[in-house]
Amino acid sequence: MSDTLIAPPTAALRGEAPLAPAEAAQGWLKLSPINRRRLDNFKANRRGWWSLWIFLTLFVLSLFAEFLANDRPLIVRYKGEWLFPVAVNYPEEKFGGFLATTDYRDPVIAKEIGANGFAVWPPIRYSYRTHNLDLPVPAPAPPTWMLRDEQCKGVAQRTGGTGCRGLEWNWLGTDDQGRDVVARLIYGFRISILFGLILCGISSVIGIAAGAIQGYFGGWTDLIFQRVIEIWTSIPALYLLIIVAAIITPSFFVLLGILLLFSWVALVGVVRAEFLRARNFEYVRAARALGLSDRAIMVKHLLPNAMVATLTFLPFILNGSITTLTSLDFLGFGLPPGSPSLGELLAQGKSNLQAPWLGLSGFVVIALMLSLLIFIGEAVRDAFDPRKTFA
Repeated sequence: MSDTLIAPPTAALRGEAPLAPAEAAQGWLKLSPINRRRLDNFKANRRGWWSLWIFLTLFVLSLFAEFLANDRPLIVRYKGEWLFPVAVNYPEEKFGGFLATTDYRDPVIAKEIGANGFAVWPPIRYSYRTHNLDLPVPAPAPPTWMLRDEQCKGVAQRTGGTGCRGLEWNWLGTDDQGRDVVARLIYGFRISILFGLILCGISSVIGIAAGAIQGYFGGWTDLIFQRVIEIWTSIPALYLLIIVAAIITPSFFVLLGILLLFSWVALVGVVRAEFLRARNFEYVRAARALGLSDRAIMVKHLLPNAMVATLTFLPFILNGSITTLTSLDFLGFGLPPGSPSLGELLAQGKSNLQAPWLGLSGFVVIALMLSLLIFIGEAVRDAFDPRKTFA
């Protein structure tokens, strides 16, 4: 008798239609029926579904901000050699200059590269820190498409262009230091999202752990934790930030650490209530009777139930984290001066009422970002609501 295994017939040999890509993906992901229903409910909320895709698209694009807005070329072909200034700092000596940082916007450097090769620039030839020294009007300058040729005549003659069309455009104008608004919006959007994601992620882990310990053990553990949280939340976080800002310049991680000290309590109450409710269920008692450790019961049996309520809060916590950073930047207690920030752009709009493009551009980006997160949060809440079923 042969030991050769015979493979089962394929779908084509059985006369069946092959699986569609969506069905194949579902089989590969192996979603449980309840998670499949939640995903279908999330997709049925068209506003939240499309908001998720728009938000992810904008976020992914912002991660490649250096390839969208930069004062360095992406690729340079110079004397037969391929150079990548967007990733490597080449000294000016490379192009026949001095041993200094290369300014690729310098007309002399640009002429040298053009005579011996070419350069491929990003769509926006400004970084968030680039000062436009060839503005036709004093900063904050309006968008280039709003200027008249008479206003651009002096700069055009000096740079060899013809009118405003020959200039490097600032599509949404510049701020009060001559920096491009679009570039600062792109980099500021990225910093806001990354800051919010890191703050939301770490604070959620700490909050879930604290709430789980409170709810599972109860008694004196719960009582002591609650009193500590009440005392901790009574500390004025804004005053602490003001004191720290007066002593040192808050960096990204210093600001993140200070806000993390107070933001972890957001999920404690929700997780604590879920653990208090479920700790006396029959399956939990059975797990204890079988000798499972407290850690195994909390992680494998209680935490999945608590995560249903927790996940619905995460988009709103992310929303609050981004709003907190924007508010601190607006008040001047946020990121260091010069950092691309949406709140700092709003502050400039408040200080320069004659330049409405500053406040309006920052407001539109913040409103769009927060609206997308709110729509996503509503869709997640509906997806985990067992009472809602969409056709």
